[in-house]
Amino acid sequence: MNRILIILWCCVLVACGTTQLVETDPKAVSNPETPVDGPEGLKSELPKDWKELNVESFTSPGHMESLMTFFASDALEGRDSGSQGIELAARYIEEFFKNQDIGPYYETYRDTLGNYEKPAYNIVGVLPGIDDILKEEYIIIGAHYDHIGIIDPENGDTIANGANDNASGTVTVLELARYFAKNKNNHRSLIFVLFSAEEKGLLGSKHLAQRMKGEALNLYVMLNFEMTGVSMDSRNYQLYITGYEKSNLAEVSNAHRGKDIIGFLPTAKKYGLFQRSDNYPFFNEFGVPSHTFCSFDFTNFAYYHKVGDEISTMDFDHMARVVNNMIPIVKGITNAPNQEIKMN
Repeated sequence: MNRILIILWCCVLVACGTTQLVETDPKAVSNPETPVDGPEGLKSELPKDWKELNVESFTSPGHMESLMTFFASDALEGRDSGSQGIELAARYIEEFFKNQDIGPYYETYRDTLGNYEKPAYNIVGVLPGIDDILKEEYIIIGAHYDHIGIIDPENGDTIANGANDNASGTVTVLELARYFAKNKNNHRSLIFVLFSAEEKGLLGSKHLAQRMKGEALNLYVMLNFEMTGVSMDSRNYQLYITGYEKSNLAEVSNAHRGKDIIGFLPTAKKYGLFQRSDNYPFFNEFGVPSHTFCSFDFTNFAYYHKVGDEISTMDFDHMARVVNNMIPIVKGITNAPNQEIKMN
C-alpha cells in the first residue's frame, strides 16, 4: 500500500509540471503520507537513555521514517542525477522549503549544474539571519540527495534506493531547516543545500562552491551530512566529522551540546573521507571550516552502493537523535557573537 501511495503522489507531481566506501544488519516502515508538520510522528517520545539526556525532542523516529519512506522509495528509482526519479525528489524539496517559508537563494530554488551533461540541479534555500550585523555571515548546511539509480540486478532487484546514502543526510538537513524556519532564531543567515551529482564526482558542490565564490559569498562555515542512517553502537560518540584535525569544529560542537557526541574516526582519515564528500569543494574554494558529519564507520553497514540500501536497514531512533542533538550545536554556532570555529 505504501508503494502505491508513493507512486500516486509522484504522478501528481509529474502532472504539475561519491565517493566513499564499505560492509551489518537490517531493521521496518510507516506512512509516507504523514504531513511534514503532522501531529502523529512529532508527538512520540524518544527513549530516555543517556543519549537522550536533555535532548530537545523536536523530531521523532516516526517522523524521520515518514520522510525516508519517500526519498528511499522504488518510485524514485535510485535518484540518479538527471533522471525522472531525482526530478521528483527535487520537486518535493522545493515544496518542503516553500511550505516552511524558506525562500530560494537564487531566483528559483534550482541551481543548474553547468558541469554535467544531463539536466541536474542543486536545490538551494535561504533563511536570513535576524541579527542586523551577523546576518551578513552565512552558514551552509548541506547533503547530497542523488544516488546511483538502476544497477546490476541482485536477487531480482535493480534499484539502488540509497536510504543511508544519502536520503539519511537529506532528511537530516530538511529537519534542521524545518526547526530554524519554525523558530526563526538564527542570528546568522542559513543556506540549506541539497546537492546533485555527488556520486558523479562532487559535481554539484563543485559547481555551487565556484559560483558562490565568484559572487563573494561571506561564508563562515559549511556543515555537511552524509550517511547518518545507522548508529555506531561500539563507540562512545554518535557522529564523527571528516577532517577532524583541520579545525576546532568537534570541540565547539561538543561544547554547545554539553557532552561529547562528535568524535574522531581514524578510518575516516585513513580513507581520506574529508576529500570525498560535498564539504570539500567549499574548503577548496573558500578556505573556511568545511566538514561532513557521518555515522557510517565501515563496520555498521553492509549495503554501500548496493540494492540492499533500503529503509528497512535504517535506525530511525538514531536518526531522530542526530537531528535533536544537532539542533543545539547548529543553533550555538549560528548565534555565537564571534566566529568561534577556527582552522587549525
